[in-house]
Amino acid sequence: MKYVAKKFLALIITLFIVSLLAFLAFQIIPGDPTTKMLGTQATPEAIAALRHRLGLDQPLPLRYWNWLTAFLTGDMGTSYSYNMPVRDMLSDKLPITALLTLLSFVITVVLSLPLGVLAGSVKNPVLDKLYTALDQVVMSIPAFFIGILACFLFGLTFRLFVPGNFISYTVSWSACLGYLFFPALSIAIPRIAMTVKMLRGSILNEMGQDYVRTARSRGNTRRAALYRHVLRNALIPVITFLAVSMAEIMTGSIVIERVFSIPGIGRLLLASINNRDFPVVQAIVVILAAWIVIVNFVADVLYQLIDPRIRLR
Repeated sequence: MKYVAKKFLALIITLFIVSLLAFLAFQIIPGDPTTKMLGTQATPEAIAALRHRLGLDQPLPLRYWNWLTAFLTGDMGTSYSYNMPVRDMLSDKLPITALLTLLSFVITVVLSLPLGVLAGSVKNPVLDKLYTALDQVVMSIPAFFIGILACFLFGLTFRLFVPGNFISYTVSWSACLGYLFFPALSIAIPRIAMTVKMLRGSILNEMGQDYVRTARSRGNTRRAALYRHVLRNALIPVITFLAVSMAEIMTGSIVIERVFSIPGIGRLLLASINNRDFPVVQAIVVILAAWIVIVNFVADVLYQLIDPRIRLR
């Protein structure tokens, strides 16, 4: 319980620091959002009036406090570009990004675990070298490049989907998932390679332990020792790695959304940065940071539950 309490306290402190840095980062960037909103020909009186309406003429600590307390109550501010609540702008885009993240995670788990077990159970020098080379190549390919190849191969060549013709889940769940499959696969492929490599290494490490030799001396085959004794221990670090991957997958979806023209928070983030729409950018950055911190907290707790030895450290 003390371990979880310490991790939770660290989570709260981290979120506070992230919110402070996210707020300050957009206050020190050169330029005035009022100029973007009113144009370069705006009068000083109009600029001053708009700055007062937006609260930009208040002291920085007061502005941060007002923004933080409003954010905690669900008020994420008003978009400078669209003059509408940021929460409303994110309400229909955040579920799309979350769905893309979940689908990519499911693909990663479904494909990486059996492939990792297979790679760790086969003992063949030639296959080991071939696997190692292939795995290194796949891990080194960026997800956005895989996405570009997927658009060309599966979209333009085989016409399994129409790039840019995204169908929202509010219209058709099946069509939405069908379109998101290839973006999710593009994100998952490098993660699959990493997970397979980790699981294979974990299995090979466990296979050299004394308890495996004892099991083999009692007549268990290599496969029987793997499934009866090794696999449970080998999966402990992999499960934690997969949990952490949930955070990385969501951040990785930002670029993929641009490649596949998916109207998620990634495209909104990039557009808001270009428009200097700071309330939108701040909200998305804090949400992404909170997601990463919370997922890591859950991974730490999960690791502690799976491996009780963590409690003693």
